[in-house]
Amino acid sequence: MSAISSHDPVRIGICGLGTVGYGSFTLLQNNREDLARRVGRDLVVTHVASRRLRQGQDVGTTRFSTDVFAVVDDPNVDIVLELLGGIDTALELVLRAIANGKHVVTANKALIAQHGNQIFAAATERNVLVVYEAAVAGGVPIIKAIREGLAGNSIQWVAGIINGTGNFILTEMREKNRAFADVLQEAQALGYAEADPTFDIEGIDAAHKLTILASIAFGVPLQFSLTYTEGISKLTQQDIRYADELGYRIKHLGISRRTPQGIELRVHPTFIDEDSLMANVNGVMNAVMVNGDAVGSTLYYGAGAGAAPTASAVVADIVDVVRVISSPQSSVPALAFHDDHLSDLPILPMEEVQSAYYLRITALDQVGVLSDITEILGDCAINIEAIIQKEPRGVDAASKRVPVIILTHEVREKVMNDAIAKIEALATVADKVMRIRVMRLDA
Repeated sequence: MSAISSHDPVRIGICGLGTVGYGSFTLLQNNREDLARRVGRDLVVTHVASRRLRQGQDVGTTRFSTDVFAVVDDPNVDIVLELLGGIDTALELVLRAIANGKHVVTANKALIAQHGNQIFAAATERNVLVVYEAAVAGGVPIIKAIREGLAGNSIQWVAGIINGTGNFILTEMREKNRAFADVLQEAQALGYAEADPTFDIEGIDAAHKLTILASIAFGVPLQFSLTYTEGISKLTQQDIRYADELGYRIKHLGISRRTPQGIELRVHPTFIDEDSLMANVNGVMNAVMVNGDAVGSTLYYGAGAGAAPTASAVVADIVDVVRVISSPQSSVPALAFHDDHLSDLPILPMEEVQSAYYLRITALDQVGVLSDITEILGDCAINIEAIIQKEPRGVDAASKRVPVIILTHEVREKVMNDAIAKIEALATVADKVMRIRVMRLDA
């Protein structure tokens, strides 16, 4: 561990002065006295780097560079904040900081999800810390809760709304009866979604975060490439309306569950009971529910993005690093479990996952259609919980098409895939089957 006298100030370098970087700089300045009281020494920002200072940004007399690598090479920096985003430059920067014997705080979920195993191995070799609370759910301290607060539990499952942009879109679609494309455009105008919104709406951002949560919950290596990912762009007002009729809400969830066969790792739109706490998390807010064998289910809720909430998590990580510098024996392993005790429990292929399902089938308005569909489900040993056949309206009426809504009991995904393929092959079925998985969060 870096040798710093217990009386010396801890010197911090910030790489990246975007929303989170400048928010962290500001919080460190504003709360400097309280932070010193918490850790027993002064926290001083000695060097910041960014391509430029934005309008309204003022770093005073703090050393400023346009080269972020100048920060990690600066002997007057003890802790490096990597707040650049992206992967390639960030990875090079973090590995160089580690090689230079500096501790690292990052908010970069893509970096940790895809390269965390390499980064943590390098940090262990150099006896430095890499911490990343801000990488998941912004200001919600979910990493600390699972790694430390729930350490006495065997975690059974984790499920969360971990992308605020997607949650905002689904909330607006449901509450204001708006179309997906219309709400997405507003989300971009408000700054919730990027010009290219793929990471948010197709679930990639949530998959990065879920990969991290699953690793610390179950003690397995980071395995982003094995995370099943499905977005929300195909959801329609029909599906949201039928969910309401059936007593559910649609949320874009990241779900990881321990089973005897392996670990489920999946992101997709999900039906959840309308009375559950998670169903009523709206707008850009995040929430993660964790189920442990001793504690049962616990819920963590709050702002998942933004300058101040994310900076809150960054600065909390700095405090943890400084406490470990002062007392090295208190260090918590990066992925909650010691490196040589990580489990080889496999990640389950999506086809092996068990789930209940909502199916929306667009069929021709003819006698016998419903019996054909239910016969296929019966032959596949899929039990039906509820079925609704709607009267055709508008365009559907003119084309003599009728929506058939089915809720099933739990079944293996492979079995459902086979059933859907057979249903879609029926001459009386007019379109692809819309399938949304159902999760009961008390299970």
